[in-house]
Amino acid sequence: MKLRVVLFCVSLLILSSCGSSKKASRTKRDAGVVLNEPKPVKIATSSEVERTKDLITKNSNLNKQTLDYIRKYAAVSVKEMHLHRIPASITLAQGILESGRGRSELALKSNNHFGIKCHSEWQGQRVYHDDDHKGECFRKYQYVESSYDDHSAFLTQRRRYAFLFDYDSDDYKGWAKGLRRAGYATDKKYPNKLIKIIEDYRLHEFDKIKNRGGNKNIDVVTDDARTKKTIGKYYEVKKGDTLYSIARKFNTTVETIKEINGLKDNTISIGQHLLTR
Repeated sequence: MKLRVVLFCVSLLILSSCGSSKKASRTKRDAGVVLNEPKPVKIATSSEVERTKDLITKNSNLNKQTLDYIRKYAAVSVKEMHLHRIPASITLAQGILESGRGRSELALKSNNHFGIKCHSEWQGQRVYHDDDHKGECFRKYQYVESSYDDHSAFLTQRRRYAFLFDYDSDDYKGWAKGLRRAGYATDKKYPNKLIKIIEDYRLHEFDKIKNRGGNKNIDVVTDDARTKKTIGKYYEVKKGDTLYSIARKFNTTVETIKEINGLKDNTISIGQHLLTR
C-alpha cells in the first residue's frame, strides 16, 4: 500500500514537471526584448506628395491600395535613400510586394513590411508565420517606420549585399536583380516583380528627389577603399582585431561596443560590422 502511494506521488511530480516544462517552452518561444523604437517623426513630404498626386491623376486605373501605400511611405523611402543610398524605388517596391500593400497577415500583426526573419542576432519581439517553412520566426516592430529603418540596416550590415552599393542609387534594375542574386528572395521572378511595380507606378521618380540637407550619408569605417559604402557608423572587423583594439581605435570601451551591438561575449569574426558609437 505504501509503495502504491509513493508511486502515485512520483507520477504526479513527473506530470507537474512536464506541464511546467511545456509552459516554459512556450514562454521562451514568444520571448523577446521590447526594443526602444523612436516614435516616427512626420517628414516634410511636398515633393513626394506632388509626385503621388501626379501619378493618381494620370493613372486612374492603378490599384488604389497601392497608391495609398505609396502616399504613406514614399517620404520614408526617400529618407532612407538619402541616409543609405538604397534607391527609394527599390525600398517602396519591396515594401509593397513583401507586405501585400501593408495588408498581409504578417504586416498587420508585426508591422514587418519586408519579410525580415529573426536570424540569430535579433533580440526584439517576434511573431511566427508560415513562409518557406511552417512557423518561421519573423521580426516584430512597434512602428512600420522601424521596419523601414531595419530594412536599411539589414542590407547595409551584411557583406553579401555590399556589391549592391556599387550600383548607382537610381539603378533600380541592377538593384532588383542583385537582391535576388544575393539571396534576399528565393522567387526567381522576384526582380521582374519589383521592376514591374516600379515602372507601373513610376517609383523611379522618387530616386531623383534631392537631399534637402537634413540627412547625411555616413561611410563605413574600413581600410579597404573599395568597400566604403554608406552603411552607417560601422567598423568592419579585420584579421587581428579584438574588441579591445577596436575600442582603443575609436576611443570607447569594450563594454560599450558589446552593449550597442548586443554581443554576449568578446567573440568577433572577420568581416563582421560593429557599431562603434
